[in-house]
Amino acid sequence: WDYGYQITGIGERTTLADGNTWNHEHIATLGRILTAPEQEAWDIARHLADYVLVWAGGGGDDLAKSPHMARIGNSVYHDFCPDDPTCAHFGFYHGGRPSPSMARSLLYKLTQAGLQPSVELDSSRWRHAYSTRFGKVRIFKILNVSKESKAWVANATNRLCDAPGSW
Repeated sequence: WDYGYQITGIGERTTLADGNTWNHEHIATLGRILTAPEQEAWDIARHLADYVLVWAGGGGDDLAKSPHMARIGNSVYHDFCPDDPTCAHFGFYHGGRPSPSMARSLLYKLTQAGLQPSVELDSSRWRHAYSTRFGKVRIFKILNVSKESKAWVANATNRLCDAPGSW
């Protein structure tokens, strides 16, 4: 979500979130998608987007931020880290080895597939679309996007953002 403004401004694409998204459930859904196991992540993402962009390659990349993504996702979807608001099981051990939940996560797979021999993405769900020269940005096409969800979004009668009494 940190890159929403750049994607919108430079890439001329709509994003699910940017640095000014105030809807906590919206951000939690994004956190849930990125930190969930691949199948579960795809089951949600295919209704919301066509592509997933991740920042990879070390430093302040998305893997470094991922424990925060897990906590934010867990703040709404409590089954991810039951009875643990810090999501201590999601992260890396000393030496850089991922915890089991990290290794299963979509984010880990998107940042490591094709780079780590033991990490693979399901090719029936995702297709690598683009990587920058040094692999800092990786973009994946979501396959089998829900046509029903696309049609619902395209219907102008479903675009009522501020329902009466919502404020």
